[in-house]
Amino acid sequence: MPSTKLTTPAAVRQFLDRFDFFLFDCDGVLWRGDHLLPQIVETLTYLRSLKKQLLFVTNNSTKSRASYISKLSSLGIPAEIDEVFGSSYSAAIYISRILSLPADKKVFVIGEKGICEELEKENVRWCGGVEEDIEDMQADVEDDLEVGVVLVGLDRGINYRKLARAYRYLQREEVVFLATNIDSTFPAKGGLMPGAGSMSAPLSYMTGRTPVSLGKPSQEMMKAIEGRFQFDKNRACMVGDRINTDIRFGQEGGLGGTLGVLTGVCKEEEFLAEEGVVPEVYLDRLCDLLIAKEE
Repeated sequence: MPSTKLTTPAAVRQFLDRFDFFLFDCDGVLWRGDHLLPQIVETLTYLRSLKKQLLFVTNNSTKSRASYISKLSSLGIPAEIDEVFGSSYSAAIYISRILSLPADKKVFVIGEKGICEELEKENVRWCGGVEEDIEDMQADVEDDLEVGVVLVGLDRGINYRKLARAYRYLQREEVVFLATNIDSTFPAKGGLMPGAGSMSAPLSYMTGRTPVSLGKPSQEMMKAIEGRFQFDKNRACMVGDRINTDIRFGQEGGLGGTLGVLTGVCKEEEFLAEEGVVPEVYLDRLCDLLIAKEE
């Protein structure tokens, strides 16, 4: 069934009244790149005034939760660190608390500072990442038997040597293959850019292995959120711009509702498809929720 567009104050109020807990994607919903979308601060302030609980759920692994708080603050969005749940944090929790990685093992990271910071907070040893030496791209790559996990996130400095090292480690079956998320692209101010899934895809092609994804739409992330917060899933709504990550995440996670916006990846015709996954309702922009204040 196609998604329904919320177009009247009464319809928006009725929709908002159904939920106490809103999970927001960030890129393409609140901002594009470093550009804040219209009236986002006013919209979030309005939701807080209605006593709604907000959680910012992002697949962007380049920033830790602390870094995300800094970004939110710089954009004028007040938030607490417990209101941010990123894929780098989800991956760190999975490795330390679910896999229970032994102390004599470490994680090889293809990714940026956010992943490394979250691993350190969970007392997980890591190598690679922002410290990867790239002076000699084709130097012999030796196996490191201390590596027990290869974790791949968005890495804007990805190179041949990083992929070669990851490939070497993944040839051992006991090495766990993880991805912070498998987004093919992400929205930036100038258009779409390659996402974290574009980093792990070459390794899947080389090894024939599929990584366990720890970002949306993976339900491993939903389980981590449920373990961290107490909320009624029937009164929770996922808000996002992508059908294949955000909307699937909410629907497969059994949330009570999904809200799509047209400020990111998906186009209106995708929300209006007769078959497949579509959000329950959609808006042109998140700030269109503000029409609920009208008489």
